[in-house]
Amino acid sequence: MAKLHSKKRGKSGRKRPKAKTFPKWVEYSKKEIEDIIVDFTKKGMNPTIIGIILRDQYAIPSVKPILGKTLNQFLKDENLCSQYPDDLINLIRKAVGMRNHINTNKSDTMNKNSLIRVESKINRLVKYYIKNRRLPADWRYNAETSALLIK
Repeated sequence: MAKLHSKKRGKSGRKRPKAKTFPKWVEYSKKEIEDIIVDFTKKGMNPTIIGIILRDQYAIPSVKPILGKTLNQFLKDENLCSQYPDDLINLIRKAVGMRNHINTNKSDTMNKNSLIRVESKINRLVKYYIKNRRLPADWRYNAETSALLIK
């Protein structure tokens, strides 16, 4: 996203573990990891946060070589997956906060431009998720109803 709205080239993300096999140094079994994921999901955490906690606190670099499927696929198989993708929800939450700020600060033009950028990111993500059938084909982003979606 850095290239689209600035003149910079952006930074590459973190490097994934190269090994596609079960790491020998992981102290948890497959069943224990599944139980940890289910517990965190029932506490209301999204898959991104669960992955970060597994990486940082439990020393599990990646769930895919251990479970044989990604975290989202596992949650979908367990019927624990949320209706909307978490990156889309985070962008909508950001846009709602910006709209509330603009309503109280009418002359904040920098925030108005930022809101336009965030909403264009939302629309691109919606187009992607509709194409990959993660969202229904008739789903559209609406600024007024998105505040209700967040709550």
